[in-house]
Amino acid sequence: MEVDILGHLQALAPKLGGTGVEGVQRLSGGASMETWAFTLVGGAPGPAEMILRRRSGPFNAAESRSTSLATEAALIQAAHHVGAPVAPLVRLCEPEDGLGEAHITGRVAGETLGRKIVAGEAFAAIRPRLARQCGQILARIHSIPGEALDLKTADALGELDRYEAIYRASGARRPVLELAFHHLRGNLPPPLPDVVLHGDFRNGNLMIHPETGVAAVLDWELSHRGDPAEDLSWLCVNSWRFGRSHLPVGGFGHYQDLLDGYAEAGGTAISLPRLRYWQALGSLKWGVMCLMMYASYASGATPSVERPMIGRRVSETELDLVHLLEVGL
Repeated sequence: MEVDILGHLQALAPKLGGTGVEGVQRLSGGASMETWAFTLVGGAPGPAEMILRRRSGPFNAAESRSTSLATEAALIQAAHHVGAPVAPLVRLCEPEDGLGEAHITGRVAGETLGRKIVAGEAFAAIRPRLARQCGQILARIHSIPGEALDLKTADALGELDRYEAIYRASGARRPVLELAFHHLRGNLPPPLPDVVLHGDFRNGNLMIHPETGVAAVLDWELSHRGDPAEDLSWLCVNSWRFGRSHLPVGGFGHYQDLLDGYAEAGGTAISLPRLRYWQALGSLKWGVMCLMMYASYASGATPSVERPMIGRRVSETELDLVHLLEVGL
């Protein structure tokens, strides 16, 4: 059913502290999630830039890997409380707001396009500081008390089981992925206490300001509980370096800066081999996801050419895996 986003936001404006809205514009949207930008007017001290995030499709909490938007809103507030930079929560929408499952946050200035962040001249001065900042921010996120949050738990063996099942069902035969499944199963790291994880902490989900660095951590929908090295390593997966593979942390920094920042902010000690194990697992998972995206196009299930374009990136994950296996993880 079509939802009158502009009309509902206009009606909601007084509850947001204004008299109306302007410039309502859809920024992105997938099968079930939409992002809209708008300006709240008529409030003090002046116009306020805001972001509406809403789920337009069905949501089955028992089957989905994603959190509810209510949990996402709670995570944003909890992250702010422990000092992690976030887009401030303005409102968790209620049924009478007419927008469905949704929340509204303030809009934060900066850039999210990874290629600009790793190569743009505007970010040249801040790039050397980003890896340490990311480590510090992740330590704060991992300090969030998770008992009251409705989060699932994941571990390395469970992730290997899940993604190998998907891979086997696809019928694909990729020697590097086969080797990675075998090696990772035989070298599981000893367990650490679970922490609250962002779940998708990478270049592309970080709002970066050219002068101050990380201005906000975005997209909390894959948050869960698990090994702290999972979050640290996902930032290091080759596919999030945007062509600057010699800088393993997001295409802008080095492992040691990331780990030093994490320790400085109170994070538990994480060894480089443990980080590399989870980086290999992250690359393997993304490689399987790329295969599935291509398969959805090849079968005719998804007509968008975006899927096969992403599907080609399985080669990036294989390069990352070969390198990690060569250095012994």
